Amino acid sequence: MNKASDRIVTAHSSAAEEWQAQAQQGRDWRKGMSDTVAYSLLAYTGLHIFATVKAIQDTGYQSLALLALVVLVFGIIPLWRRIEQRWAGLNDEQAHDPAYLQAYRRDQIMVWLLAIGLPVGLTLLVRGLLSAT
Repeated sequence: MNKASDRIVTAHSSAAEEWQAQAQQGRDWRKGMSDTVAYSLLAYTGLHIFATVKAIQDTGYQSLALLALVVLVFGIIPLWRRIEQRWAGLNDEQAHDPAYLQAYRRDQIMVWLLAIGLPVGLTLLVRGLLSAT
């Protein structure tokens, strides 16, 4: 392997070990998911405003930009809330149970993929439609 791939493997191993240690120390999955949802919503909204809305404004349809922002923000908030509520419903014992680590990581990755992927995907779609016309 080359040095770059060695660093990636080492970083991945370190992150996995850190997550295992946090799980064994009794990390509160409720608080962790609440933080994930809050930070990802900020990232999603920022990306959406600065990327997607800019791409839509380039079309000359200012009202379409505002409508897209409103629809997507109000569409994503209920989804994020549902994910957060699923974790908030854990009792104190479950909230610190290391057995939830894999499910937590799955939901956390899904939240971040959607938070980044939706605005980027919409921006690419708008740009593609602009280039097709």
